Amino acid sequence: MDGSSPASTISPTPQSPSLTTAAVNEYRTARAAEILSDFRTLQYYIAAVPSEPPNVEDYYTEGWAALRQCSLDGQHILNCAADTSVPRSNGGEDEQAKAELQQVTLDAFARRHEAQKIYLRQAAAQRWIEYRVQFLQDGRPSSTNRRQLRACDEQLRNELAQITDETIYQELRNSDANMGRWTAEDPSLRAVQRWVRSRPQTT
Repeated sequence: MDGSSPASTISPTPQSPSLTTAAVNEYRTARAAEILSDFRTLQYYIAAVPSEPPNVEDYYTEGWAALRQCSLDGQHILNCAADTSVPRSNGGEDEQAKAELQQVTLDAFARRHEAQKIYLRQAAAQRWIEYRVQFLQDGRPSSTNRRQLRACDEQLRNELAQITDETIYQELRNSDANMGRWTAEDPSLRAVQRWVRSRPQTT
């Protein structure tokens, strides 16, 4: 995820008179590739997090339930269908390539967005596990630690509630900017949300 791609060296815009559609397509290609790379990295981390507790008695606790949902969400965002329809442009070959690259970028961008959301939710649930272990001190839930465990659950709920589409979109945007990436044609948050809504989980 470094900023060494061609897209990070200058920041053209589609309106730049000195750049042809073919030239800007190189930036679009690089942008799609780096977003896909980010998504694959996130998927690697998501898949590495366990979703089943060591003790079966903890199966229905809030943190482990959140981790199981994250696992399902991670599989869904990896396997859900891409838009295979080929966009049609009124221009020539370069304009056609532009339309197709923009479609690929939206697909990758939305998957990365959702993967980042899952990654952050997993991190919150893993902190819940750490806090819970500290409170239990190798024991089991009882009347003596019930208040601390409830506080732990409440902390998890608060952290999960703070993981919103708006914050994720802005954090990723800031990260891309800090790496010097070309973001002139990145999809809007609304476009990402439309993409996600069109691919609901069926199970």
